[in-house]
Amino acid sequence: MQALATAPAVPALIAQQPAAQTAPVGTGTGWAGGASGAGRGGRGGGGAGGPALIDVTPPDQVAETRAKFFTAAQFATLTKLAETLMPPMRGNPGALDCRTPEFLDFLLSESPAERKLLYRNGLDLLNAHATALYAKSFDKLDAKQADAIIRPLLTAVPWTHDPPKDPGKHFLAAVHEDIRTATRNSPEWAASGGGGRGGRGGAGAGGAAGQLVWLPIDPVYKS
Repeated sequence: MQALATAPAVPALIAQQPAAQTAPVGTGTGWAGGASGAGRGGRGGGGAGGPALIDVTPPDQVAETRAKFFTAAQFATLTKLAETLMPPMRGNPGALDCRTPEFLDFLLSESPAERKLLYRNGLDLLNAHATALYAKSFDKLDAKQADAIIRPLLTAVPWTHDPPKDPGKHFLAAVHEDIRTATRNSPEWAASGGGGRGGRGGAGAGGAAGQLVWLPIDPVYKS
């Protein structure tokens, strides 16, 4: 009889206990839709319990870049040429610091056939001259030897749409301009301040108007 009298008290006590809070999977404080996220997602959420942001390292900084367009010998020649024509100067990064050969490899892979042929033949020509004169590839030359091959091909081009008739001089005029443009419009150049010229992300507010920062893009755009 005593047991029957006390039985209804058990559900009554359970009913007085606070209900357990069960958060849906994928939500919580500081997450998208969470209270401290204010509807803006985890980035900028003020809650201490929000998800930690993960720093992502660009693949090119931790992995070896593989040439997409040029052969291994051509890419090595282009790299040596970029190093020779635009080394680090007056506190500015050089072409290799700005990964200019990698960018040009990407650019040429999407360039017209005539431009591709100009580059391939030009790089092969430099390699052939190096082999004939020094019995080694162009990328293995020292600075004096590389200069001896490059200097005879350098020529002033007053009008870019009227390049030199000589194929070697035409190539060197084109690649010289491309190396300078790609280097000076790279994220690395902008981040360094570019010798006071600056750019997006450059130091100071005195950056030169019109400087671009070239970023990798998908060459095939689908709207």
